[in-house]
Amino acid sequence: MKITIGIVARNEEIYLPRLLEDIKAQDYPHENIEILLIDGLSDDATFRIMRTFVDETEDFFDIRIYTNEQMLQSYGWNIAIKNFTTDALVRVDAHARINSNFISACVSALGDIDSTDENYPPEFVVGGARPTVADADDNLTKTLHMAEESLFGSSLLSSRRESGESSDEITTEPVEKRNYVGTLFHACYRRQVFDEVGGFREDLKRTEDNEFHYRIRKAGFKIYMSPFIHSVQYIRPTFGRMIRQKAGNGFWIGRTVFSCPGCLSLYHFVPFAFVMAILISTGLAIGVSTWCLSVLGALYFSVAVLMSLASAFSIQKKGGHTPPQMLLLPFIFFVLHTAYGLGTLAGLISSPFRRTKGR
Repeated sequence: MKITIGIVARNEEIYLPRLLEDIKAQDYPHENIEILLIDGLSDDATFRIMRTFVDETEDFFDIRIYTNEQMLQSYGWNIAIKNFTTDALVRVDAHARINSNFISACVSALGDIDSTDENYPPEFVVGGARPTVADADDNLTKTLHMAEESLFGSSLLSSRRESGESSDEITTEPVEKRNYVGTLFHACYRRQVFDEVGGFREDLKRTEDNEFHYRIRKAGFKIYMSPFIHSVQYIRPTFGRMIRQKAGNGFWIGRTVFSCPGCLSLYHFVPFAFVMAILISTGLAIGVSTWCLSVLGALYFSVAVLMSLASAFSIQKKGGHTPPQMLLLPFIFFVLHTAYGLGTLAGLISSPFRRTKGR
């Protein structure tokens, strides 16, 4: 099987070289790998890094660079979808790392398209666990990473935290053991999926994955999370950037309600419900009683403290070190949840999307 790795990047001069080294280290035959690099008009060294990689790398099937003039992830991925020439396309974020057997594991998980074995049917969308990692080793960054990895600070998706099986042996799981999910990071798609479903909606800036995978499921395709596919993603390196990320994610959740309500889950609106509870309780405290606000605060911070302790216990269980800054975790949780919830509120009350079809 020939397979394409697509990378959409803008101003990723720090992380892109590491990912390109990971691609060079893939154990899958390089002559069967096509690489598409899509640059979003970067104003750092990203394009030069891509150009150097093309000039100095000769053993892959093909390597091409495209320009993403809209500077949007969805637009960039549609460029990759329109231009890949192989059997399947793997989507990998520029600030990610992949194991040396990542492509081999994807190919194994896809299986034989002509297979008639009911226990090992071919798959059309596959991927694996994608926990996060921190790029620095200082105590504050470790604490931010604890917040990102926590069930309380992130989403309910198991793929964000589970690391899968640490085995170099790649096998194919029988049907009764396969874990099918609603969405995946760094997924691999057979060409047939794009032929039937199309590409990403370019009017969605943060929720394009949710909407795309929703259409995939509606078309009858399953999304298989293999325990043998491994990748990681770097967290936002500062608290300010993490807050902006959460606020932006929340905003586009609110906007997507008007565009594709079916592609969202109830857990997407938990921070919004929390913010509304704060606003209502604050109003009651001003005009009636502080009882509701006091109870809400006590309940929230009790859960936040318990989840902080759970995060610390999980790290220590793995032999890691818990920084003293972890005492800030309940307050970090509060700020991130509030930012996300306010973002959703802003998205809900702003102008709804013009309905456009995905390309």
